[in-house]
Amino acid sequence: MKEGVRGIFLHGFMSFAAVCVTVACLLIIGSFSCLIYNVNILVEELNQTNEILVYIDSELPDAEAKSVGTQINQIPNVQKAVFVSREEALKEFIADHENDQAFSGVEASDLRHRFVVTLADNSLIEETVAALEKIVGVAKINAAYELAKGFSTMQNILHIASLAVISVLLVVSLLIISNTVKLAMYDRKDEISIMKMVGATNGFIRLPFVVEGFALGMLGAALAFGLEWLMYDALVARISAVDTLKLFSLVPFTDLLLPMIAVFTFAGLFVGVVGSWTSIRKFMDV
Repeated sequence: MKEGVRGIFLHGFMSFAAVCVTVACLLIIGSFSCLIYNVNILVEELNQTNEILVYIDSELPDAEAKSVGTQINQIPNVQKAVFVSREEALKEFIADHENDQAFSGVEASDLRHRFVVTLADNSLIEETVAALEKIVGVAKINAAYELAKGFSTMQNILHIASLAVISVLLVVSLLIISNTVKLAMYDRKDEISIMKMVGATNGFIRLPFVVEGFALGMLGAALAFGLEWLMYDALVARISAVDTLKLFSLVPFTDLLLPMIAVFTFAGLFVGVVGSWTSIRKFMDV
Protein backbone atom coordinates (compact mmCIF):
# COMPACT_ATOMS: atom_id res chain seq x y z
CA MET A 1 0.00 0.00 0.00
CA LYS A 2 2.88 2.32 0.80
CA GLU A 3 4.44 1.73 -2.61
CA GLY A 4 1.08 2.17 -4.32
CA VAL A 5 0.48 5.58 -2.68
CA ARG A 6 4.08 6.56 -3.36
CA GLY A 7 3.63 5.70 -7.05
CA ILE A 8 0.76 8.17 -7.36
CA PHE A 9 3.00 11.11 -6.43
CA LEU A 10 6.13 9.73 -8.06
CA HIS A 11 4.39 9.74 -11.47
CA GLY A 12 2.19 12.74 -10.83
CA PHE A 13 1.45 13.72 -14.42
CA MET A 14 0.23 10.28 -15.49
CA SER A 15 -1.79 9.97 -12.27
CA PHE A 16 -3.36 13.36 -12.98
CA ALA A 17 -4.15 12.30 -16.57
CA ALA A 18 -5.75 9.03 -15.41
CA VAL A 19 -7.93 10.85 -12.87
CA CYS A 20 -8.98 13.52 -15.41
CA VAL A 21 -9.94 10.92 -18.03
CA THR A 22 -11.89 8.93 -15.43
CA VAL A 23 -13.73 12.04 -14.26
CA ALA A 24 -14.59 13.11 -17.83
CA CYS A 25 -15.91 9.68 -18.84
CA LEU A 26 -17.95 9.22 -15.65
CA LEU A 27 -19.42 12.71 -16.01
CA ILE A 28 -20.60 11.90 -19.54
CA ILE A 29 -22.17 8.61 -18.46
CA GLY A 30 -23.67 10.10 -15.29
CA SER A 31 -25.13 13.13 -17.05
CA PHE A 32 -26.74 11.04 -19.76
CA SER A 33 -28.12 8.63 -17.18
CA CYS A 34 -29.70 11.51 -15.25
CA LEU A 35 -31.19 12.88 -18.46
CA ILE A 36 -32.67 9.52 -19.41
CA TYR A 37 -34.11 9.05 -15.92
CA ASN A 38 -35.84 12.44 -15.99
CA VAL A 39 -37.19 11.91 -19.51
CA ASN A 40 -38.56 8.54 -18.42
CA ILE A 41 -40.28 10.16 -15.42
CA LEU A 42 -41.79 12.78 -17.75
CA VAL A 43 -43.11 10.09 -20.11
CA GLU A 44 -44.61 8.18 -17.18
CA GLU A 45 -46.35 11.37 -15.97
CA LEU A 46 -47.75 11.93 -19.46
CA ASN A 47 -48.78 8.31 -19.49
CA GLN A 48 -50.87 8.87 -16.38
CA THR A 49 -52.87 11.58 -18.14
CA ASN A 50 -54.44 8.92 -20.37
CA GLU A 51 -57.64 8.10 -18.49
CA ILE A 52 -60.53 5.70 -19.06
CA LEU A 53 -64.11 6.88 -18.55
CA VAL A 54 -66.37 4.21 -17.09
CA TYR A 55 -70.05 5.19 -17.36
CA ILE A 56 -72.48 3.64 -14.87
CA ASP A 57 -75.98 2.40 -15.71
CA SER A 58 -78.36 5.35 -15.28
CA GLU A 59 -80.97 3.14 -13.61
CA LEU A 60 -78.73 2.38 -10.63
CA PRO A 61 -79.34 4.42 -7.44
CA ASP A 62 -76.59 6.78 -6.33
CA ALA A 63 -75.34 4.48 -3.53
CA GLU A 64 -75.09 1.46 -5.85
CA ALA A 65 -73.39 3.54 -8.51
CA LYS A 66 -70.71 4.57 -6.03
CA SER A 67 -70.28 0.98 -4.84
CA VAL A 68 -69.21 -0.06 -8.35
CA GLY A 69 -65.96 1.76 -7.61
CA THR A 70 -64.99 -0.96 -5.12
CA GLN A 71 -65.08 -3.58 -7.89
CA ILE A 72 -63.20 -1.29 -10.26
CA ASN A 73 -60.38 -0.77 -7.77
CA GLN A 74 -60.03 -4.53 -7.32
CA ILE A 75 -58.87 -4.94 -10.93
CA PRO A 76 -55.06 -5.42 -10.75
CA ASN A 77 -54.05 -2.83 -13.36
CA VAL A 78 -56.29 -0.06 -11.97
CA GLN A 79 -54.20 2.50 -10.12
CA LYS A 80 -56.99 4.91 -9.20
CA ALA A 81 -60.74 5.29 -9.81
CA VAL A 82 -62.36 8.67 -9.06
CA PHE A 83 -66.15 8.88 -8.85
CA VAL A 84 -67.81 11.75 -10.76
CA SER A 85 -71.50 12.30 -10.03
CA ARG A 86 -74.09 13.53 -12.52
CA GLU A 87 -74.01 16.96 -10.93
CA GLU A 88 -70.23 17.22 -11.17
CA ALA A 89 -70.34 15.95 -14.73
CA LEU A 90 -72.93 18.63 -15.58
CA LYS A 91 -70.69 21.38 -14.19
CA GLU A 92 -67.79 20.14 -16.33
CA PHE A 93 -70.09 19.88 -19.35
CA ILE A 94 -71.37 23.45 -18.90
CA ALA A 95 -67.80 24.73 -18.49
CA ASP A 96 -66.78 23.04 -21.74
CA HIS A 97 -69.86 24.20 -23.71
CA GLU A 98 -70.75 27.53 -22.08
CA ASN A 99 -70.76 29.33 -25.45
CA ASP A 100 -72.75 26.64 -27.24
CA GLN A 101 -76.49 27.40 -27.03
CA ALA A 102 -77.41 23.98 -28.43
CA PHE A 103 -76.60 22.37 -25.06
CA SER A 104 -78.21 25.03 -22.84
CA GLY A 105 -81.08 22.73 -21.81
CA VAL A 106 -78.95 19.81 -20.60
CA GLU A 107 -79.74 18.69 -17.04
CA ALA A 108 -77.98 16.41 -14.58
CA SER A 109 -80.53 13.65 -15.12
CA ASP A 110 -79.49 13.50 -18.78
CA LEU A 111 -76.00 12.43 -17.78
CA ARG A 112 -74.62 9.35 -16.08
CA HIS A 113 -72.50 8.78 -13.02
CA ARG A 114 -68.98 7.85 -14.07
CA PHE A 115 -65.57 6.84 -12.85
CA VAL A 116 -62.34 8.35 -14.14
CA VAL A 117 -59.91 5.42 -14.09
CA THR A 118 -56.11 5.73 -14.23
CA LEU A 119 -54.12 2.63 -15.13
CA ALA A 120 -50.79 1.51 -13.72
CA ASP A 121 -49.68 0.09 -17.08
CA ASN A 122 -51.28 1.47 -20.23
CA SER A 123 -49.89 -1.36 -22.33
CA LEU A 124 -52.54 -3.56 -20.67
CA ILE A 125 -55.40 -1.24 -21.53
CA GLU A 126 -57.30 -3.77 -23.65
CA GLU A 127 -57.21 -6.45 -20.94
CA THR A 128 -58.25 -3.90 -18.32
CA VAL A 129 -61.18 -2.63 -20.40
CA ALA A 130 -62.32 -6.23 -20.92
CA ALA A 131 -62.30 -6.74 -17.14
CA LEU A 132 -64.20 -3.48 -16.57
CA GLU A 133 -66.89 -4.48 -19.04
CA LYS A 134 -67.66 -7.58 -16.96
CA ILE A 135 -68.57 -5.52 -13.89
CA VAL A 136 -72.30 -5.39 -13.22
CA GLY A 137 -73.56 -1.82 -13.52
CA VAL A 138 -71.04 -0.64 -16.11
CA ALA A 139 -72.94 0.69 -19.13
CA LYS A 140 -70.20 2.09 -21.36
CA ILE A 141 -66.44 2.59 -21.46
CA ASN A 142 -64.47 5.24 -23.34
CA ALA A 143 -60.77 4.46 -23.76
CA ALA A 144 -58.12 6.05 -25.98
CA TYR A 145 -56.41 2.88 -27.21
CA GLU A 146 -54.15 4.58 -29.75
CA LEU A 147 -52.88 7.13 -27.23
CA ALA A 148 -52.11 4.40 -24.68
CA LYS A 149 -50.26 2.32 -27.27
CA GLY A 150 -48.34 5.42 -28.36
CA PHE A 151 -47.14 6.07 -24.80
CA SER A 152 -46.17 2.41 -24.37
CA THR A 153 -44.24 2.44 -27.64
CA MET A 154 -42.49 5.66 -26.61
CA GLN A 155 -41.42 4.12 -23.30
CA ASN A 156 -40.12 0.97 -24.99
CA ILE A 157 -38.13 2.98 -27.53
CA LEU A 158 -36.75 5.18 -24.74
CA HIS A 159 -35.63 2.16 -22.71
CA ILE A 160 -33.94 0.48 -25.69
CA ALA A 161 -32.27 3.71 -26.86
CA SER A 162 -31.03 4.60 -23.39
CA LEU A 163 -29.64 1.11 -22.82
CA ALA A 164 -27.86 1.17 -26.19
CA VAL A 165 -26.37 4.66 -25.75
CA ILE A 166 -25.24 4.05 -22.16
CA SER A 167 -23.66 0.75 -23.22
CA VAL A 168 -21.77 2.46 -26.05
CA LEU A 169 -20.64 5.28 -23.76
CA LEU A 170 -19.51 2.75 -21.17
CA VAL A 171 -17.48 0.74 -23.69
CA VAL A 172 -15.89 3.87 -25.17
CA SER A 173 -15.08 5.19 -21.71
CA LEU A 174 -13.50 1.92 -20.64
CA LEU A 175 -11.37 1.85 -23.80
CA ILE A 176 -10.19 5.43 -23.25
CA ILE A 177 -9.42 4.83 -19.58
CA SER A 178 -7.73 1.51 -20.33
CA ASN A 179 -5.45 3.18 -22.90
CA THR A 180 -4.60 5.90 -20.41
CA VAL A 181 -3.65 3.30 -17.80
CA LYS A 182 -1.56 1.45 -20.42
CA LEU A 183 0.31 4.69 -21.16
CA ALA A 184 1.02 5.03 -17.46
CA MET A 185 2.29 1.46 -17.38
CA TYR A 186 4.42 2.05 -20.49
CA ASP A 187 5.97 5.05 -18.81
CA ARG A 188 7.11 2.73 -16.00
CA LYS A 189 8.14 -0.35 -18.00
CA ASP A 190 11.81 0.14 -17.10
CA GLU A 191 10.93 0.18 -13.41
CA ILE A 192 8.96 -3.08 -13.83
CA SER A 193 11.82 -4.69 -15.81
CA ILE A 194 14.40 -3.86 -13.12
CA MET A 195 12.17 -5.30 -10.41
CA LYS A 196 11.77 -8.52 -12.40
CA MET A 197 15.53 -8.77 -12.99
CA VAL A 198 16.36 -8.54 -9.28
CA GLY A 199 13.94 -11.40 -8.53
CA ALA A 200 10.65 -9.70 -7.59
CA THR A 201 7.60 -11.93 -7.97
CA ASN A 202 4.68 -11.00 -10.18
CA GLY A 203 2.44 -10.48 -7.17
CA PHE A 204 5.01 -8.22 -5.47
CA ILE A 205 5.21 -6.07 -8.61
CA ARG A 206 1.53 -6.08 -9.45
CA LEU A 207 0.01 -5.32 -6.04
CA PRO A 208 1.34 -1.72 -5.67
CA PHE A 209 0.01 -0.93 -9.16
CA VAL A 210 -3.40 -2.35 -8.24
CA VAL A 211 -3.44 -0.28 -5.05
CA GLU A 212 -2.44 2.78 -7.08
CA GLY A 213 -5.15 2.06 -9.67
CA PHE A 214 -7.75 1.58 -6.93
CA ALA A 215 -6.83 4.90 -5.31
CA LEU A 216 -6.87 6.78 -8.62
CA GLY A 217 -10.13 5.15 -9.70
CA MET A 218 -11.91 5.96 -6.45
CA LEU A 219 -10.49 9.51 -6.47
CA GLY A 220 -11.78 10.01 -10.02
CA ALA A 221 -15.18 8.56 -9.07
CA ALA A 222 -15.45 10.84 -6.02
CA LEU A 223 -14.53 13.94 -8.01
CA ALA A 224 -16.93 12.99 -10.82
CA PHE A 225 -19.74 12.39 -8.34
CA GLY A 226 -19.19 15.76 -6.66
CA LEU A 227 -19.07 17.60 -9.98
CA GLU A 228 -22.15 15.73 -11.20
CA TRP A 229 -24.07 16.80 -8.10
CA LEU A 230 -22.99 20.46 -8.45
CA MET A 231 -23.82 20.55 -12.19
CA TYR A 232 -27.18 18.85 -11.67
CA ASP A 233 -28.23 21.23 -8.88
CA ALA A 234 -27.10 24.22 -10.97
CA LEU A 235 -29.18 22.94 -13.91
CA VAL A 236 -32.23 22.41 -11.67
CA ALA A 237 -31.90 25.96 -10.31
CA ARG A 238 -31.51 27.36 -13.83
CA ILE A 239 -34.57 25.53 -15.15
CA SER A 240 -36.63 26.62 -12.13
CA ALA A 241 -35.66 30.25 -12.77
CA VAL A 242 -36.50 30.13 -16.48
CA ASP A 243 -39.49 27.76 -16.49
CA THR A 244 -41.92 29.81 -14.40
CA LEU A 245 -44.89 27.72 -15.60
CA LYS A 246 -43.27 24.52 -14.29
CA LEU A 247 -43.72 22.79 -17.63
CA PHE A 248 -40.57 20.73 -17.14
CA SER A 249 -38.99 19.91 -13.80
CA LEU A 250 -36.09 17.69 -12.85
CA VAL A 251 -36.26 15.35 -9.89
CA PRO A 252 -34.00 16.36 -6.97
CA PHE A 253 -30.54 14.83 -7.03
CA THR A 254 -31.23 13.35 -3.60
CA ASP A 255 -33.70 10.99 -5.32
CA LEU A 256 -30.79 9.71 -7.42
CA LEU A 257 -28.26 9.72 -4.61
CA LEU A 258 -27.98 6.01 -3.77
CA PRO A 259 -28.06 4.71 -7.38
CA MET A 260 -25.49 7.30 -8.46
CA ILE A 261 -23.20 6.49 -5.52
CA ALA A 262 -23.39 2.80 -6.39
CA VAL A 263 -22.71 3.37 -10.11
CA PHE A 264 -19.81 5.80 -9.60
CA THR A 265 -18.23 3.62 -6.90
CA PHE A 266 -18.46 0.48 -9.02
CA ALA A 267 -17.15 2.30 -12.11
CA GLY A 268 -14.21 3.80 -10.22
CA LEU A 269 -13.37 0.46 -8.62
CA PHE A 270 -13.65 -1.43 -11.90
CA VAL A 271 -11.65 1.09 -13.89
CA GLY A 272 -8.90 1.40 -11.30
CA VAL A 273 -8.39 -2.23 -10.27
CA VAL A 274 -9.25 -4.08 -13.49
CA GLY A 275 -7.55 -1.47 -15.67
CA SER A 276 -4.31 -1.67 -13.68
CA TRP A 277 -4.42 -5.47 -13.40
CA THR A 278 -4.92 -6.08 -17.13
CA SER A 279 -2.64 -3.29 -18.35
CA ILE A 280 0.40 -4.45 -16.39
CA ARG A 281 0.22 -8.03 -17.70
CA LYS A 282 2.04 -7.30 -20.96
CA PHE A 283 4.98 -5.79 -19.05
CA MET A 284 5.45 -8.75 -16.73
CA ASP A 285 7.28 -10.92 -19.28
CA VAL A 286 10.85 -9.74 -19.21
